[in-house]
Amino acid sequence: MKHVHSGKVRDLYQTDDGLLLMVASDRISAFDHVLEPGIPDKGAVLTQLSLWWFEQLEDIVPNHVVARGDEARSVLCRPLTMVPIECVARGYLAGGGLGEYRAGGTVSGVPLPAGLDDGSRLPEPIFTPSTKAPRGEHDEPIPYERVVAEVGAETAEELRRITLAVYARGARIAAERGIILADTKIELGWDADGVLTLGDEVLTPDSSRFWPADEWKPGRSQPSFDKQYVRDWLLSPESRWDKSSGNPPPRLPDHVVERTRQRYLEAYERLTGSAFSG
Repeated sequence: MKHVHSGKVRDLYQTDDGLLLMVASDRISAFDHVLEPGIPDKGAVLTQLSLWWFEQLEDIVPNHVVARGDEARSVLCRPLTMVPIECVARGYLAGGGLGEYRAGGTVSGVPLPAGLDDGSRLPEPIFTPSTKAPRGEHDEPIPYERVVAEVGAETAEELRRITLAVYARGARIAAERGIILADTKIELGWDADGVLTLGDEVLTPDSSRFWPADEWKPGRSQPSFDKQYVRDWLLSPESRWDKSSGNPPPRLPDHVVERTRQRYLEAYERLTGSAFSG
């Protein structure tokens, strides 16, 4: 197969008949750095969880999957012309959205009530798009009007509708499993017939914030089923890393690797109701 692209986590190959083989590695990134070592089984968890979610969302939006790959971490898919917008839905205030809110009371130009804190539930889920920055650069939040200018009013409305519908379905299913879906990012593109189609991954711990509902407490960083454990360690005195230094992060210790692996596995098993087999 022809190698097409390698991102922070995934490697993409093209088959002779024009399909794409997407392979999720065990690489893990934080603060725009790919870290060492990887997290065992992470790529397989992301792939298998995405495949499960694609099935739960089939009535909302078509997806790019053609067939499961020969390995647990791979999937054969149709090529898409990707939308040049990061489509994000938020039901809770966290991460970059929290920083923007504290600076000006809005997220992607959407005004929010005063008095919200880290982890607060929003009055209703909101569409908070951002730019799709080149590798090594940061995505920047943009107002809905910028999306309209980029892709047109009709497509912009479809992006918003699909993103919020995916979030609503994901949040409902997660809630049934005792999990809060705080926010999620999805990738949409046009297929060969011009139909907006869901691609890449969906509702995984790498593209979403999942919190245990029984531990949710606004006003602090929430325990999560994603790589927040890695981020927290990197920012802790134990890592001895200065994020603003320009130096690469240190190697992850064994206990951080294993704890992070367990969080990914727990997310998969609680959401799908099935044991992870790899």
